[in-house]
Amino acid sequence: MELPVIGQMPASASGGGCSASACGSSGEQLSHLPEAIRAKVQDHPCYSEDAHHYFARMHVAVAPACNIQCHYCNRKYDCSNESRPGVVSELLTPDQAVKKTKVVAAKIPQMSVLGIAGPGDPLANPQRTFETFRRLSAEAPDIKLCVSTNGLALPESVDELARHNIDHVTITINCLDPEIGARIYPWVFWRNKRIFGIEGARILIEQQQKGLEMLTARGILVKVNSVMIPGINDQHLKEVSRVVKAKGAFLHNVMPLIAEAEHGTFYGLTGQRGPTAGELQELQDACAGDMNMMRHCRQCRADAVGLLGEDRGEEFTLDKIDEMDIDYEQAMAVRAQVRAGITAELNAKRAERADAEVASRPLPMAGEAGTRPIRIAVASSGQGLVNQHFGHAREFLVYEASTHGVRFLAARKTDLYCAGDDTCGDAESVLDRTIAALSDCEVVLCSKIGFEPWGRLEAAGITPNGEHAMEEIEAACAAVYGELAADGRLAATCDRADRAA
Repeated sequence: MELPVIGQMPASASGGGCSASACGSSGEQLSHLPEAIRAKVQDHPCYSEDAHHYFARMHVAVAPACNIQCHYCNRKYDCSNESRPGVVSELLTPDQAVKKTKVVAAKIPQMSVLGIAGPGDPLANPQRTFETFRRLSAEAPDIKLCVSTNGLALPESVDELARHNIDHVTITINCLDPEIGARIYPWVFWRNKRIFGIEGARILIEQQQKGLEMLTARGILVKVNSVMIPGINDQHLKEVSRVVKAKGAFLHNVMPLIAEAEHGTFYGLTGQRGPTAGELQELQDACAGDMNMMRHCRQCRADAVGLLGEDRGEEFTLDKIDEMDIDYEQAMAVRAQVRAGITAELNAKRAERADAEVASRPLPMAGEAGTRPIRIAVASSGQGLVNQHFGHAREFLVYEASTHGVRFLAARKTDLYCAGDDTCGDAESVLDRTIAALSDCEVVLCSKIGFEPWGRLEAAGITPNGEHAMEEIEAACAAVYGELAADGRLAATCDRADRAA
């Protein structure tokens, strides 16, 4: 078999670029959790802004049925080019899911988490879901097991979740008010009948809250997902955040509504818009006063494989798996070595950052009056480094640099500008969309960038910068901020035209 090459991780690799207050897994906002629970979270790529640069996850699509209907959901099984929840290319049996998980664990040794998130609701498919978990608990005990659910069947499933050592559960909670819920959920399937409107939403909300309380009473970690739907639940989500924190959820992930008409959802077809990047950040910041916020979510497919921000699922289709010849004993030895190295590197960087108080240190120009914050987009393929060519980026990580430090804000998905050979695809329109997605940023950091996008970015008032390749993201953002401040370009009165000059 062909095994991954084990290399020395860069000594400068950073576990992320955000302050303790901005990230989803470290710092004082988790001080209320016991040390044993914090230890479970800090290396989980879906919960930790640090860990997601290093550890990979995978989802297995064993749960086709759903017990509610959401206006933002349209489950398609065979659409490999879409990256959104509820979409899968292959529906798996438990046997196939276990086989696929073991192959991925052998080929991607940094894969540490296995989740069941659809394409329907895992707890509406209890036999398939729990058979998969039972098998994996026995055959792949080093992999953390997670489940994501709408919560309708959660209370009756808590005992079984605990029995299978599921210590991370995500509940999607979009509201506490049944009248708001009726605008999101047209019906729920409850006790063998379909219940519509406000009454159906009321049942769902009650079940979600009961399940949340039962899980936290068992010491099971709960993350709450919420979809921000402008004009429907956007302001209400502040109350949701406050309540779920009070009931023991440790992390809140406010996600933007995906509302493009081509996805065929009710919202998409009726013109319901999604939030702007500014609206999403404003709501996340408002909720952060009550709740530790997750900001690095990629709204993954139900069959996603790899690091957050990448999808290697096409490498592990059932037909390709059947052709692989793997020495599992050797692969597991390599896997243990790789994961130990990653953990040691992360722990060393965390200790170094804590000792130096990096997360809270002021930037060099902190004493200058009137120096405003800026947003910086970063092309990164992982490990917390500026290490990706502009044209190869499928997403950009957006950071805010200010006199208070550097914090991570969000990941912005974009189309691939360069096809990777001597030609680029529909380059002009792709570049237009990328520039629009980064329109609130003033700098783009990348390892390299071509002449054409360089000029187009500058014309849009965004400064391209390839001078910090292979540097830590946080340090590079701080350095750029310092350079701009020294040039007098960060005065509060400086307009966009001045910045582009």
